[in-house]
Amino acid sequence: MSSRAQNGPASSTTAPGATASTSSPTALSVRGRAAAGAGRLAAWASRVSGRGSGGMIAGLVSLKLDPGLMAQLAAGRRSALVTGTNGKSTTTRMLTAALSTVGPVASNANGDNMDAGIVTALGADRSSRLAAIEVDELHVPAVAVNTRPEAIVLLNLSRDQLDRVGEINSIERRLRAGVAEQPQATLVANCDDVMITSVAFDHPDVVWVAAGAPWAGDSVSCPRTGEPVTRTIDATGAARWRSTKPLDDGREFARPEPDWWLDDENIYGPDGFSSPMTLALPGRANRGNAAQAVAAAVAMGADP
Repeated sequence: MSSRAQNGPASSTTAPGATASTSSPTALSVRGRAAAGAGRLAAWASRVSGRGSGGMIAGLVSLKLDPGLMAQLAAGRRSALVTGTNGKSTTTRMLTAALSTVGPVASNANGDNMDAGIVTALGADRSSRLAAIEVDELHVPAVAVNTRPEAIVLLNLSRDQLDRVGEINSIERRLRAGVAEQPQATLVANCDDVMITSVAFDHPDVVWVAAGAPWAGDSVSCPRTGEPVTRTIDATGAARWRSTKPLDDGREFARPEPDWWLDDENIYGPDGFSSPMTLALPGRANRGNAAQAVAAAVAMGADP
């Protein structure tokens, strides 16, 4: 269990261990300002020529002129990254709404979730000190290096668009290596998803959320040992899974106990927290997305 979860939800608008700040995101370098200006000009040209909104071309031009622009735009902000095969856009919007109770939030609400789109979104909102950023799975390591996130929300991993992203086990390993380079981040991870659990299993600060895993076809074997994964339902009706072989260091690889979980009516959290959760969006998957958004917002100082 996360040390933050053990201590309970934060009661202030400042993340646990952080100090309140009234400063704005840091100023751009001369090169950064020039790159951002060129990007805005490219976006304007795209719009007036009817080629599109200009969101991607603005970021592409800006990064061509200053490859370090994302790090400059993220400096001075408290950022959360949201990634996974399914539910990224919905969860990012939910997290943005939850974090807005703490302060203004910059976000790539249009779903442009690769480097160029993220740069455009951060450049369009220079004043917000919070950021909720949707990130394509393969771009998480690089985006995390540039943004130094306070939280990373890990939703699910399954086979999707294999011609683009490759083998699912390879994605899991890349994500695992990427989050290992971010020890300052709280991982908000879906403990019902075997692949996501493997990504987060070794991290020093994890908030586990029982968000559900309706598709288990990509996790019939342990991503670390290759041995079968068994699934059972316990006396409370909760789904459990475990690998039939321990990890190389002797630890059992099994579903962690969640810090946050939900049922058809309520969301539950640390220290006996319970609250009704009613969504406009239908479906169990969206309830799981909402639970992870709430857990991430609380980890960053929001009041549940």
